[in-house]
Amino acid sequence: MSNYSGMKVAVIGMARTGMAVAEVMRSLGASVTLYDRKPEFDLADAVEKARALGVEVHAGTDAVDLSGVDMLIPSPGVPRTASVLEEAVRRGLEVISEIELAYRLAKAPIIAITGTNGKTTTTVLTARMLMADGHKVWLAGNVAGADADRPVPLVSAAAQAKSNDVIVAEVSTFQLEWVKSFRPKIAALLNVTNDHMDRHTSIEEYAALKARIFENQHKDDFAIINAENPITAALAPTLKGRVLQFARLSKVEEGGFVRGDDLVVRLDGIDHTVCERSDIRLRGEHNIENILAAACAAVAFGAKPESIRAAVREFTGVEHRLEEVAVIDGVRYINNSMCTNVNAAVRSIEAIDEPQIVIAGGKDKGSDYTPLGEAFKRKAKHVILIGADAHLIEDAARRVGFSALTRADSMRDAVEEARRLASPGDVIVLTPGCASFDMFESFEHRGQVFKEIVRELERKGS
Repeated sequence: MSNYSGMKVAVIGMARTGMAVAEVMRSLGASVTLYDRKPEFDLADAVEKARALGVEVHAGTDAVDLSGVDMLIPSPGVPRTASVLEEAVRRGLEVISEIELAYRLAKAPIIAITGTNGKTTTTVLTARMLMADGHKVWLAGNVAGADADRPVPLVSAAAQAKSNDVIVAEVSTFQLEWVKSFRPKIAALLNVTNDHMDRHTSIEEYAALKARIFENQHKDDFAIINAENPITAALAPTLKGRVLQFARLSKVEEGGFVRGDDLVVRLDGIDHTVCERSDIRLRGEHNIENILAAACAAVAFGAKPESIRAAVREFTGVEHRLEEVAVIDGVRYINNSMCTNVNAAVRSIEAIDEPQIVIAGGKDKGSDYTPLGEAFKRKAKHVILIGADAHLIEDAARRVGFSALTRADSMRDAVEEARRLASPGDVIVLTPGCASFDMFESFEHRGQVFKEIVRELERKGS
């Protein structure tokens, strides 16, 4: 580890990641100041913990004192265009993300996974495959909904993991904005589709940030990409690491593919059958891609096919991702609250074969909802719209000729209306296709509210 003793570090954001950075840096002897725009009252527990660590705290303000600061570490929620970051860069201060700091501290190899959709499922599944193979695995990053797997911030894992452990981390575009030397031993980019267009100026900028996961790799590292996503496939000739591609519908020279009922990973000319379709308990063809990507990472790390198969057989998914909540009066209720963009919504709707009533809507992220309207037309019996930007989805759906639409003012109203419309054999699925922050604290909160309402119905027995 580098010598951080006496260094003056400013950290913006007092959520889970910011607190982890502060704790690790204090343990290394740095002087740390935490900033957060939320008032101190809303951060009481974090403030108490920070001060107990000897960290200076400034809450309820956007102002950051850069005087004498050696290093600035912003949370992923702070946009690159924020004035404090622009001023820090102008002054020549070192601005890095938590994942860059983690890489600098890490003794263990890092497997890093990013993409518009499928990150958490693939990250957890990769970790499970390596655990089944006997490795000491640290599941790290913003792995929301995987509490049973005990994920930790990447910087915490990096500070504690031994050299013969392995860190499997989900990383976001926002974290990749401020990397410099970050070099995962195995990096995977699952897909790139329109998302976060409220934060990025173009899909090209968004894709370029995603591709930074490969930026510092060497020829003995592995770069895993989706051969059937045009943006990721185009990266193959530019990558410095050893490229493994995965594809659900076609064959690849090296990487993961489907052969009959088998999922296969080819490495060094050897085909490893890692599982069969009958082993898979996850809904949806998109999860075939997630399994192939995870298996590529696991095989590249040396995992045995039987370990991978065992993990696949046991894996039932991650909370808020096509999560079955209950069956009431013959109607199946599914929580897919993590579905926060159009592409994810379309793929989730396609994953359900039964007649479905979809609850969608929320806060727009600059999306084109036409593909979602077309998916409704193909697969939905009825759609109930909620949230601040429900009208955008309604307009898109009506333009393509789908009109089985109802507006609801709350999640409870939406669930009750869906229940009224449903018949035995139907599925009621929460597939928002939007961000959650208009009505909820997070997509997890949105999913929990949906589940609580459904379980209340279940307890009533009708």
